[in-house]
Amino acid sequence: MTKFRTFALALVASPLTLGVAACDTAESGNEITSAEPIAPIEAPEGSAWTDVVTMSPDGGFVLGNPDAPIKLVEYGSLTCGACAAFAATGAAPLKEDYVSSGRVSFEFRSMVLRGPADLTLSRLIGCGQPEAAHPLSDQVWGNLDAIFDTMQANGAALEQALQLPEDQRFVAFAEQAGFLDFFAARGLSKDQARQCLADFSSMEALAEQSQEISTRDNVTATPTFFLNGRRVETGVGGPWAAIEPMLKQAGAR
Repeated sequence: MTKFRTFALALVASPLTLGVAACDTAESGNEITSAEPIAPIEAPEGSAWTDVVTMSPDGGFVLGNPDAPIKLVEYGSLTCGACAAFAATGAAPLKEDYVSSGRVSFEFRSMVLRGPADLTLSRLIGCGQPEAAHPLSDQVWGNLDAIFDTMQANGAALEQALQLPEDQRFVAFAEQAGFLDFFAARGLSKDQARQCLADFSSMEALAEQSQEISTRDNVTATPTFFLNGRRVETGVGGPWAAIEPMLKQAGAR
C-alpha cells in the first residue's frame, strides 16, 4: 500500500489531476429492507450473464444482466491497493454466485483520483471491447507491484512524457510506464492503444466525467460501493464481508 500511494501521489502534479468535494445526498448504511428471494433470471440463449457487459450513462462497465433488480456499483481506482484486494477476494464470488444468476449486476466506474497513471490505465481498459474491461482491470490489480516497480524505475522519463504535446503525452507516458507492453500481452495491440491515447480530447472527457460523477456522488476514496443507490459502509472485514449479506438481504438468495 505504501509503495502504491507514494508514487501515485507524486503524479498529482499533472494538470489533469482531479479533486473532489461535495455534499453527500445518497443514503448510507448497511441495514436495508429485507426482500423476498428473487428467482434466477435466465441469460439470453447461448450466453452467460458473466460474459455480458454494457456501458452505463456514467461510463461504467456493467457486468451481467443490465436489468438486474439488484445493482452493485464500485467506484474504483486502477492504482488502488484496496481495490486490488477486493478484486482478489470478492470479485470471484460476486461474479460466480450472484452476477451469474441474473439477479445482480456489477458496474465498475474507473475513477481518476491519482493523476495520469489512473487516467492512462482507465483509457486503456476501455480502449477495446467493453467485455475486456473487467478482466483487464483484474489483471492490472493483480500486477500492481510489478507495474509500480516499472514506473518508479522510469520516474524521470514519465515526468518528461507529460511535457510533450497533447497528442504524444499519454502515448509516451504509457510507453515509459510499460503499459503498452502490458496490455499488448493481454490482447490490446500497441497500435490500438496508441490511437486511443493520442486522442487528447477523449482523455480530457474521461477526466472530466470522473470529476463530475465523483463530485456528484461524493466519492473521495476508493473503493466506494453503492448497492441500489445506497452507499455501503465497509469495516475491518473488508468490502465483501459487508456487501454479501446486503446482496442476500436484497433478495439474491
